[in-house]
Amino acid sequence: MNLVLVEAPEVSPESSVTLTGNRAQHVRQVLRVVPGDTIRIGIVDGPAGTGVVRSLDESSVTLGCDFAGETPPRPRVDLLLAVPRPKVLNRLWAQLAAMGVGRIILTNAEKVERPYFDTHVLAEAHYRPLLIEGLQQARDTRLPVVSIHRRFRVLVEDELAALSDARVRLVADPSGRGSIRDAAQETPPAARVLAAIGPEGGWNTFELSLLNAHGFTTVGLGERTLRSDTACLALLALIHDALRR
Repeated sequence: MNLVLVEAPEVSPESSVTLTGNRAQHVRQVLRVVPGDTIRIGIVDGPAGTGVVRSLDESSVTLGCDFAGETPPRPRVDLLLAVPRPKVLNRLWAQLAAMGVGRIILTNAEKVERPYFDTHVLAEAHYRPLLIEGLQQARDTRLPVVSIHRRFRVLVEDELAALSDARVRLVADPSGRGSIRDAAQETPPAARVLAAIGPEGGWNTFELSLLNAHGFTTVGLGERTLRSDTACLALLALIHDALRR
């Protein structure tokens, strides 16, 4: 936990915060703070700053906070992801937030099994703490926006433009010969990138053709066929590196 995150309602009008539960335990046992020590703290979807330990006991830590910084910009990469197996998605939530995505758009595909949409892993009460865990690892405060779309064609044809204003759209597929780095580096300054990752069995011909028809460039990650969680992290790392360059 490299940045302790709190929700806005937890901050008092006097800018004090009382941590309990896992956060207090981490601050006491891992950071080993004493009164007067300073830690990094931030507000979810707000600014980051510092917190000075005022008091602590076995169950809580009270901080006096200074949130003087600005709210960081939302990461420039959005992710369109065919819903993976629940245990895979459960592993991905925190990692996606840590890697940096502005929006996570979950959708259907021919090779996505119907029960995947009924799993508790897609409930906000389940995934939100995992996203926050990833943000705390990466020292970010901007929570990815999550939306779920059962109808792939309707999403691509009618809804996607309103969800992501990305100037560059990339779809990963083993058939892709395009360079991720070259495509991402063509992004205008401050513009966004939308990356699409298919299910474990890959996009079918119709799905890939529909994405191509709506501005997606097919790119590849080499000759090896990767699992969707590995492909997600590899693709995001390459895109962020290209944008940084």
